[in-house]
Amino acid sequence: MQQRQASLEARSETGSRLNVEILSVATANPPHKVDQREALARAKAVFPHLVRMEGLYANTGIETRYACEPYEWCQQPHGWEDRTETFQRHAVALLEEVAVKAVEQAGVSLRDIDVLVVNTITGLAIPSLDAMLMNRIGLRETIERLPMFGLGCGAGVAGLARAAHLAQGMPGANVLFLTVDLCSLCARPNDPSVAMFVCAALFGDGAAGVVLRASKPGSAKARGASLPRIRATGEHFWRGTERIMGWDIKADGFGVVLSPELPGLLHRELRPALDAFLARNGLRLESFEGLLFHPGGRKILETVEEALGIDRSRLAHSWSVLRAYGNMSSVTALFVLHQALEARCKGPHLLAAFGPGFSAYFVVADL
Repeated sequence: MQQRQASLEARSETGSRLNVEILSVATANPPHKVDQREALARAKAVFPHLVRMEGLYANTGIETRYACEPYEWCQQPHGWEDRTETFQRHAVALLEEVAVKAVEQAGVSLRDIDVLVVNTITGLAIPSLDAMLMNRIGLRETIERLPMFGLGCGAGVAGLARAAHLAQGMPGANVLFLTVDLCSLCARPNDPSVAMFVCAALFGDGAAGVVLRASKPGSAKARGASLPRIRATGEHFWRGTERIMGWDIKADGFGVVLSPELPGLLHRELRPALDAFLARNGLRLESFEGLLFHPGGRKILETVEEALGIDRSRLAHSWSVLRAYGNMSSVTALFVLHQALEARCKGPHLLAAFGPGFSAYFVVADL
């Protein structure tokens, strides 16, 4: 492991030159815990014409998920006004929770945060969620803010990458990256599609926060702290894949786009894209002690295993998060990172996630 880590540090110095400390990772979920068996019973009442597909719920790899509203809310029709009010109320509350936790765990104060990056894909807010959060907690009025929207499930890793580059360009600054997705609020019981039925089997709600910092040259931390560090980032965009996943804008909310072609695309295209990213940074898949992939669902993780030729144990944290929380869109990959840190994993790790576009996002980190 020491040889792998030394090689990673050497390559990163000549390649992407990222050296950003991960000061903390915090997570949160709303209060309503959903058992997958209960979710199936409720889905059968909403989608009676798809009962023949009920085996899907047992084969997701999910046991429990979390939702911000009781299940009755999801079984009723809602317009944009109702959905937006509900989303903003729950999203800002969860963002406040993870922001306070992440900052406290980082050993800094809210007034010490210099940059705030906030992401979501499951609701709308103008002013943006970061502005709403400013009125809830004691962040400085002069903080730089960056809202993100549109990167879907990939935004946890993509947002972490963008926040890391901001930190790298501002040595000594504390950058707080927050992401929240409330997938349950996107349920539309009047949508009889298979895609909506599949989403009802997979998605849950959550939020996560990360505090990052690039130490100033010569500081005590720069001279040898053992904090986890981000070393490299990258992404890959596949042209002509707009209908692989995403949202359609419907009269009463977001209409899910989820193509059955997704696993096939990943199976064909993931390894070449990943190998190209690693080659640009002087790395190979064998360089890593652990792989932290966004668990989009059982089929996605199985496809990753096949495409990369890896044993299931290499994705142990991804499978564990999927089982306990389901797919929380952008948030999920940071839950996987958090679990790896809680397990005291060490050495080079690769984070990866996928989102609309269709795109893959990568982060190389020393834990």
